[in-house]
Amino acid sequence: MTATGIQYVLDENGKTTGVIVPIEIWREIEADKETTYLLKSEKMKQRLLEAKDRAEGIPYEVVREKLGI
Repeated sequence: MTATGIQYVLDENGKTTGVIVPIEIWREIEADKETTYLLKSEKMKQRLLEAKDRAEGIPYEVVREKLGI
């Protein structure tokens, strides 16, 4: 295991066949992939930039209540 917690899976010949990563790192990878996908669309890119700069919003607790979670 490395200092980052990443583990390499080897076959019987010592060839790397897979990787085990901590869930926190996996979630970062997935978030980056999703962002990259969304930014491919100019319309979605514009929406994301507008949302990022938005100063007002709905409090987290209100959203949870509206969604029933």
